[in-house]
Amino acid sequence: MEDQSEVVLFGMWASSYCIRVKLALKLKGIPYQYVEEDLGNKSDLLLQYNPVHKKVPVLVHKGKSIVESIVILEYIDECWSNTPRLLPYDPHERSKVRFWANFYDQKLMPSSYPIIALKGKEQEKAMENFSELLSVFEEGIARDLPQRSPFFNGETLGFLDIMVASNSCNYRAFSEAVGVTFDQEKHSAFFKWVHALQDCYLIKETLPPHEKVVAKIREKFLSPKA
Repeated sequence: MEDQSEVVLFGMWASSYCIRVKLALKLKGIPYQYVEEDLGNKSDLLLQYNPVHKKVPVLVHKGKSIVESIVILEYIDECWSNTPRLLPYDPHERSKVRFWANFYDQKLMPSSYPIIALKGKEQEKAMENFSELLSVFEEGIARDLPQRSPFFNGETLGFLDIMVASNSCNYRAFSEAVGVTFDQEKHSAFFKWVHALQDCYLIKETLPPHEKVVAKIREKFLSPKA
């Protein structure tokens, strides 16, 4: 059994990237020590373990650091290869999951950020761009990974479930904080998936409270800057 002191996660409670790692560790049953970071006053240990990006999450396993959430997820899956596996065994299936995970991380998630900063017609345009990318994601999942029902590993969460849950399960908090509404009818496949994830006990206990997320979004993105 892994000793809790051998696995340490440096994170920040509101970060969806850190929530990904928490979900993977919990799903695998890996005990770990959690260190909450103040990103306005980063600890010396964080800077030591992630000297390039100086960001969370950072996973430290037996004194060795692993950075970047997707890299950490893959490390966890390879290092603790006990079931449940996060990624499929088949190399081709695994490559497709990795492709759509990167699309979600590098295209879809960043496209939501302008929605917060913009107003009026510009915000509407940003919402349209997000919707277009979400359609590409939905169609790609339906084409390349049709076996999802509702989770990619059947009864347990998989790699993409963790990616989507850590971010999109807070969509109501995003909507409330920013004052926008997502077209759930147009994107029914995606939101059906999200709602199934929201009902998962592991996700319920890991996601931060709705009110705290709303307040954090407003504080970080919408409060007047001094």
